[in-house]
Amino acid sequence: MTNQSGQESWPDISGRLIEGGHSFPVRVYYEDTDFTGVVYHAAYLKFIERARTNFLRLCGIHHRELGEGVHGEPLAFAVRHMEIDFLKPARIDDLLEVISTIETQKGARFVLSQSVTLFGDTLFRARVTIAVISPDGRPRRLPEGLAKRLQGQVFA
Repeated sequence: MTNQSGQESWPDISGRLIEGGHSFPVRVYYEDTDFTGVVYHAAYLKFIERARTNFLRLCGIHHRELGEGVHGEPLAFAVRHMEIDFLKPARIDDLLEVISTIETQKGARFVLSQSVTLFGDTLFRARVTIAVISPDGRPRRLPEGLAKRLQGQVFA
């Protein structure tokens, strides 16, 4: 969200870039849990999706601009593959941290490692392959200028 001056009104709403990647805070709400107050498995996917989107945003890559073709032809990101491990439960009211790191970035795809932690204890891990695609679903290279923005974040 920006104010009338074009400045971020809430500068930390997207998390922050850290050495080695991105940190994104997530509070566990009632809607994220099952009837016992434990985070429902699909909620972790929402947490890491929000973190990925904000990581890219802080790298200067915006979904709207991609879709509108601001950097060339219209493009989108699609999850191509995901490996996940549920290690420990999170519970209602927990304040979690999602850590995202780009392992590799090449051509039409990049791979991220993402973890959800509670006070440094890893609860959930995912390895996510993201494909860059055209509106009709065909693989496309990320425009060179955007690829350079990600290359500075690769910490394999």
